[in-house]
Amino acid sequence: MRVLVTGASGRLGQAVVPRLLADGVTVRATSRHRRVDPAVEWVPADLATGEGLPAAVAGTEAVLHLASAPNQGSRTHQVDVLGTRRLVVAAGQAGVRHLVYVSIVGVDRVPFGYYRHKLAAEEVVRSGPVPWTILRATQFPQFLAELLTRSSRLGPVIGDRAVLAQPVDPAEVADRLVARLAAGPLDDVEEYAGPQVLRFDEAARAWQAAKGSRRPFLPVRLPGRLGRSLRAGGLTTRATPTGTRTWADHLADTYGGTGKR
Repeated sequence: MRVLVTGASGRLGQAVVPRLLADGVTVRATSRHRRVDPAVEWVPADLATGEGLPAAVAGTEAVLHLASAPNQGSRTHQVDVLGTRRLVVAAGQAGVRHLVYVSIVGVDRVPFGYYRHKLAAEEVVRSGPVPWTILRATQFPQFLAELLTRSSRLGPVIGDRAVLAQPVDPAEVADRLVARLAAGPLDDVEEYAGPQVLRFDEAARAWQAAKGSRRPFLPVRLPGRLGRSLRAGGLTTRATPTGTRTWADHLADTYGGTGKR
């Protein structure tokens, strides 16, 4: 089986590709610039222009579409929406039998610009000619850690204490994607999340403790519809099964300690 992986060099792609290879899958991966890897068929292709996409999908049986360009202005629309359309059209013409698209839990509930592009890309996949599966994952713990780092750059950790998150380990999302690929097209949306729903202040306190930091937490309430949706759990899901690795596990891996397993 030959599978095309877009976004193979990203955080999730780097977890997915080794799992596919371990299962004996022939992996073809796209990049805008040529790469050499004896284990992977790297091919040049650009979602923003469509250049190289027909050749990239030719001879493949499935596509894992992980590539995205978050928060890059007009380029986000070019890559995430129009690029997904170009990929779907090329995959349909090549006779691809399954396209798996990675999206985000909350794209249909949280009024955030980037999420509107992801939701539009989902609709492109749904309405296209290739049998499909959409996997919406919650935020990765690395993203939450980066957010906490940015929110504390002025000293105290600043944030809305009641915002809810449910971080999921990218390695577990990779496992779920490979399982979904093997199961065949779902023609539906599946949500996948980590095992714990955390308030932002809970996540911040655990992060500070892991780092040995005593910076204070400065609560700032996010206004408007965005704040209300995040406090109401717009980024979380009750879907099962979930991953097993917790925020504490991530902190233990990053800063040392035993974590919670």
